[in-house]
Amino acid sequence: MLALNRLNLSNARGDLLGGVTAAVVSLPLALTFGVASGAGAEAGLYGAILIGLFAALFGGTSTLISEPTGPMTVVMTAVISSLIAANPENGMAMAFTVVILAGIFQIAFGYLRLGKYITLMPYSVVSGFMSGIGVILILMQLAPALGQRAPPGGVVGSLMSLPELITNVQFIELLLFGLTLAVLFKLPDKYRKLVPPQLVALVAISLFSVLFIFADIEVRRIGEIDVSLPSIILPYFTHEQLGVMLVDAMVLGMLGCIDSMLTSVIADNLTRTEHNSNKELVGQGLGNIMSGLFGGLPGAGATMGTVVNIQAGGRTALSGIIRVIALCIAVFGLVGLIESIPLAVLAGIAVKVGLDILDWSFIRRVHKVSKYSTMIMYAVLVLTVFVDLIVAVGVGVFVANIIIIQKLSAAEEENVRSMSDVDDSIPLDDEQRDLLNAADGRVLLLYLSGAMIFGVAKALSRERKNIDKHDAVIFDISEVTYIDDTMALSLENVIYEALDADKHVGLVVGSDLAKDKLMNLGIGERLPLENFTHSRTEALRQALGAAMASETTEDA
Repeated sequence: MLALNRLNLSNARGDLLGGVTAAVVSLPLALTFGVASGAGAEAGLYGAILIGLFAALFGGTSTLISEPTGPMTVVMTAVISSLIAANPENGMAMAFTVVILAGIFQIAFGYLRLGKYITLMPYSVVSGFMSGIGVILILMQLAPALGQRAPPGGVVGSLMSLPELITNVQFIELLLFGLTLAVLFKLPDKYRKLVPPQLVALVAISLFSVLFIFADIEVRRIGEIDVSLPSIILPYFTHEQLGVMLVDAMVLGMLGCIDSMLTSVIADNLTRTEHNSNKELVGQGLGNIMSGLFGGLPGAGATMGTVVNIQAGGRTALSGIIRVIALCIAVFGLVGLIESIPLAVLAGIAVKVGLDILDWSFIRRVHKVSKYSTMIMYAVLVLTVFVDLIVAVGVGVFVANIIIIQKLSAAEEENVRSMSDVDDSIPLDDEQRDLLNAADGRVLLLYLSGAMIFGVAKALSRERKNIDKHDAVIFDISEVTYIDDTMALSLENVIYEALDADKHVGLVVGSDLAKDKLMNLGIGERLPLENFTHSRTEALRQALGAAMASETTEDA
């Protein structure tokens, strides 16, 4: 699975245009996320370069552009702040160690072939989580938008400090923030097709701040950037923080997997290809490991960069390599200009990213879909913003699954039916109808179909009272598509109750797998092997014979 992708020149022109265009989109976002995370602009740039390079070389989606993303940056920001608070001297090194661990988790997910299962999550949970991430990203920009340093305490700290932030607002920086948003929202479409609005805002508003703002007015800018080759940051952890770091790494790894897999699906739809999920996870893991080793932000497949790459003509992994080369040239060649970018401009770009992350389409319609989906989506959103990312996803998935199981169980309960005379609720052929009629109510046919999960066990238990009224009972599970352990044990209990009441029991199975599952429980120790059959007709014959014999014994 760890195999270097072959680079070919079959689509060289398209890959060149795609890679360069993706680099133009990546540069302002990398700077924005680097500054927003607290690790510095360099961390965003290193992450964009290293993750993009290794994911392109070893990933499983040929057109995927990988770089720091909004969701990953939000989580990384929380990791950095918590670890620095716990260990001011080594907190940043510990945060990058978390990035390395996240990459290791992703590689493990790939080798365990969990790629296709990563996105099996209710949409209401995904929507609430991603929208919560968007809200966090927006709220984190309150301080820089108002021209001040971000207060401690994350989102809650920013909200609590809002009155003070407003009182001390720096109007020039607020103006730059507003102008940035104006460009991002109002740039005409004809120009958007030629150049990304993020780059237009970055260049235009930065130039405005340099040329038209008086020298005596201080504006907070990115400042000096060290663009020398990054040095290795050795992994560092303490016994006290190791557990927290592993949990943070798991969250980062899972979020990166979800982000990348969703973007890979989008890439497949645009290019009509099929990605290799497990190989992509390995590539993402390698990228994050290298990024963490050299002080870069964690990243994942980025939807914006990927779509831009494809629309510009990118079709192979060569486009991702060209993007990295173009990004390196831009970074090392324009470092003097990058250092003059106002932080308020980056705050405006980050707010636009946060607004784009919000799932507006689902938010507008969720109340029309289901009250349960509405409840779950908003609960996950609020928990994500004000409590904890893990708690939000855990609670959301748990509640969503409970609701889904309840609904599925209610639907499948209709597939548990019993009859002792002929009606249309159970599909019988003419011979089977005749046999059941001949039994004259002494044979009960208990028919199960569909997926028999643990939530249906109650419906089966309700049929127990009917068994006492008959001399023979047939359990027909020939059309059951799935039976879980709980349902199998419940079926076993009902069969044993019938046997204890001296009833003839027949079992119609549709496959040897169902039979083996029940036999493994030990049913074969009490139920004779001949009472297992694949034929409903044969089971009815046996039951009719047993019922007639029972009647003869009673008459004697």
